[in-house]
Amino acid sequence: MKIAILSGGTGWHVADLVRAATERGHQPQVLSIEALTARIGGAPRLAVGGTALEQCDGVLLRIIPRGSLEQIIFRIDALHRLERLGIPVLNSPRVIERTVDKFYTSSLLEDAGLKTPRTVVAERMDDAMAAFREMKDVVVKPLFGSNGRGIVRVSDEEIAYRVFRALELERAVYYVQETLPHRGRDMRVFVVGRRVLAAMWRTSDHWCTNIARGARPEKADLPPGWQEMSLAAANAVGAEYAGVDLLETTTGEVHVLEVNGIPGWRGLQETTEIDVAGAVVRHLEGLCRH
Repeated sequence: MKIAILSGGTGWHVADLVRAATERGHQPQVLSIEALTARIGGAPRLAVGGTALEQCDGVLLRIIPRGSLEQIIFRIDALHRLERLGIPVLNSPRVIERTVDKFYTSSLLEDAGLKTPRTVVAERMDDAMAAFREMKDVVVKPLFGSNGRGIVRVSDEEIAYRVFRALELERAVYYVQETLPHRGRDMRVFVVGRRVLAAMWRTSDHWCTNIARGARPEKADLPPGWQEMSLAAANAVGAEYAGVDLLETTTGEVHVLEVNGIPGWRGLQETTEIDVAGAVVRHLEGLCRH
């Protein structure tokens, strides 16, 4: 198969996908999504440089780089058109829309009956301050973002005011989530298709347990019920593959923190002998046969 790997550049994950696809006899080509061109009338309809995407058998989406609202919408719309042309995209643009927006993800998790942290999303600073006063210890997150970037924990009203004031100047949306007491770790569960591929604990001396923020990956076996919860979370957003983050509080409650539709697996790969990239490529093969 001819596989397009759409990314914002090169890196470990892109190289791992190229390796896995090549080992399985495919022809992977790394293309910059920022160089995407669409044509109405004439051919090719969607291309990156000299590569016509509609001539590919499938597309692996590795990242949607930061950009203006217009740039992001154009990239997602182009991926929707690619699917309408019959080219499988992993994950689909519909899933990306649902998982890149933390409010959209959280609302879908709640609608599916999954326990997720209490959250207030608002545009007005007064509403954000009211949410802080109600919950008293909160994590403030960017609505769009990953790897723990831009996340801050706030438990002081003066600091809350300063954080929210800075966000107000950026015309940001306030995503204010209750801080859950935990034992310094959470779990990343990697789902491919309708099964759990592997899982790892992310252990940290800091309240934030993202690998990108210094957490340590450790092999994990899923406790009873966690597999079903992970599969339900991935299904709630319609993901073909996903990174599902679970956190157990000090009182024993398990919450779904997030579902990542373009998950990384570098830390996970250190804890398992399973070829994670190979599993992703195999799943794309199945989508291309249908």
